[in-house]
Amino acid sequence: MSTTESSPPEDVRDWTTVQSSPEFQDLRRRLRTFVFPLTGLFLAWYLLYVLLASYAAPFMSIKLFGNINVGLVFGLLQFVSTFAITAWYVRFAAKRYDPLAEKLRGELEGVDIVKGDKA
Repeated sequence: MSTTESSPPEDVRDWTTVQSSPEFQDLRRRLRTFVFPLTGLFLAWYLLYVLLASYAAPFMSIKLFGNINVGLVFGLLQFVSTFAITAWYVRFAAKRYDPLAEKLRGELEGVDIVKGDKA
């Protein structure tokens, strides 16, 4: 490991300028408007499950059919909701986030995204 500092390549942009650019701010806004509310909803759903399991045992132990009760169904729905949120995020990112991120990246690196070569 070298202790000498090397200067950054000349083609590296000023990241403070990039971070304050309208394109980057739009990218962050798009991500935050999707991720933060969905995270809050999922945490509330999980907290509801934990609180019901802790304080509403008679409700959670209601048998629906056979040995399947409300608590088991709610527990399985936690997995279902996790996979659904993941699928929803992947679709969101592919349609609304990744194209803008690729465009911004291409501008920063000087690459034509369509052709894949240096501009």
